[in-house]
Amino acid sequence: MTQAFDRDYWESHWRQAGGHPPGRGMVPNPYLVREISSLAPGTALDAGCGEGAEAVWLADEGWQVTAADVSTEALSRASERAASACGAPERVRWVEADLSVWEPDGQFDLVTTHYAHPAMPQLAFYQRISGWVAPGGTLLIVGHVQTSETPEHQGGHEPQGHGHNPPEEVSVTAASITVGLEASQWVIGTADEPIRTLTDRAGRTVRLGDVVVRATRRR
Repeated sequence: MTQAFDRDYWESHWRQAGGHPPGRGMVPNPYLVREISSLAPGTALDAGCGEGAEAVWLADEGWQVTAADVSTEALSRASERAASACGAPERVRWVEADLSVWEPDGQFDLVTTHYAHPAMPQLAFYQRISGWVAPGGTLLIVGHVQTSETPEHQGGHEPQGHGHNPPEEVSVTAASITVGLEASQWVIGTADEPIRTLTDRAGRTVRLGDVVVRATRRR
C-alpha cells in the first residue's frame, strides 16, 4: 500500500519523533556542508525543513533562508531551537507550506531538500523544486537511494520514521534524478550514492544509503 505523505502523516511523524531540546542537536546534513560551503551566500529555500538544522546552518553562513514545511509541529520546534542555536535568526523565514501545491514568490540562489517526501511522486517533487532555482543558482537534493537492499535510513532528519527501510515510492537513484535535469539547462556537479554510519536517537548504529545530486542552472 502506498503511503500518503500528507499533512496528517507529517504531523503524526513529528509528534511521535520526540525531538531534541531547544539549542541541542542542530547538526546539519553533512552533504549540505560538503556541497555548499564554497558558495557565496545569497537567497536559499530549504524545502521540507523539518526541525530546521539545515536552515539554521545556512543562516549562520550568511544565507537569507526561506524554510518551508507542511508540519506545524516541525516548524514550531524549528523556530524555538533557532532562537537559541542560530547566530542570525532574523535570516530565516519559517513558512508552513504544502510543497506539492505551494508556489514561492520568486526564485532562489539555492534550493535544497533533505529527505523530504511531499504528497506527490518523489521525482516529480524534485522536478518541481528545480524550477525555483534562479539562473546561475544551485539545486542540492539529498534523498534515499534506491537499491536492492536499502540500508536503514534517515526519515525526515533522523534515522527513524518509515521503519527499517524507506518505502519504494520515496527511493530514487542519482541517475533517475539527473536524467530529469536537461543538459541544456543544468550542469551536474555531483551525482553520488554514498553510505554513511551514525547513531540514532535510541543509541543504535545505523547505516544510511543516500543519494546526493548537486546541479547548477545555466545562466
